[in-house]
Amino acid sequence: MSVLVVVLAVTAACCLGFGFVLQQAAAAHAPKRDYLTFRLLLDLMKVRSWLAGIGFMVCGMVLGALALGKGEVSVVEPLLATNLLFAMALSRHRTGQRLGRQGWAGLWLLAGGVAAFLLAGEPEGGEAVSSPLRHWLVVGVVVGLALLLTAIAKRRRSGASPALLAVAAGLLYGLQDALTRVSGQRFSAAGLAGLMTSWQPYAVVALGVTGLLLVQSAFETGPLRMSLPALTAAQPLAGIACGIGFLGDQVRTDTGALAWQAAGLAAIVTGIVLLGLHPAMPEGPVRRGTHSLRRR
Repeated sequence: MSVLVVVLAVTAACCLGFGFVLQQAAAAHAPKRDYLTFRLLLDLMKVRSWLAGIGFMVCGMVLGALALGKGEVSVVEPLLATNLLFAMALSRHRTGQRLGRQGWAGLWLLAGGVAAFLLAGEPEGGEAVSSPLRHWLVVGVVVGLALLLTAIAKRRRSGASPALLAVAAGLLYGLQDALTRVSGQRFSAAGLAGLMTSWQPYAVVALGVTGLLLVQSAFETGPLRMSLPALTAAQPLAGIACGIGFLGDQVRTDTGALAWQAAGLAAIVTGIVLLGLHPAMPEGPVRRGTHSLRRR
């Protein structure tokens, strides 16, 4: 495991965490009629704090792409999941809330889960799966599940909608990370011409825009603690699934290693949930009408 990959991935997680907090603070003021429409993104573009959050997120995505270009998806994705730690730090600064037992438990579970998965699985790259059927099967399952969750959230508009939309976005972002790595490999092998004649870079853009809409809609309809943990948990799991599914990433499969990997993933998810439910995670400002976004 390269030290450079770890540094890039952790720095990317820091930028992503800060960006999510700033985005949610702005999206919470968005008009309800913008829900799951691209008009939401157009309205948010008028808010400086949201643009700053997007700037942080773009930096995080670029650094994450560099990490994915130099390391395996199964290594980078768990490290990117630590973005919630940095979101917690910024939200603690904004709210003045102390971590307490629950917060520290979440931090240790998340950090320990990442370490346990990487040490037990020893993920390493392999040859990409050549079977188009398997490739498209993995892509289809991830996209199909994201569409199903989005449809349920749009139809029911219940208290679970922010989490459903966040999981859907996380699935798309995990797939985007995998296709970003494929795009990087194509660029290295065939140059810009070879990259632009393949479908992967265009899919990366489409997944990024769609995921952004889902995330902002989740931020609009509920507090950050209801959406960010789900997003942070779904993205690395989807990325790891894609890495093993069609990129050829390999992990140890003996009984002991699998047990520790499962325990590590369970700890990651549990830590994310504990942190997300912690009161230091900002609840989002109270909505003051449909025109409050434009007054900011």
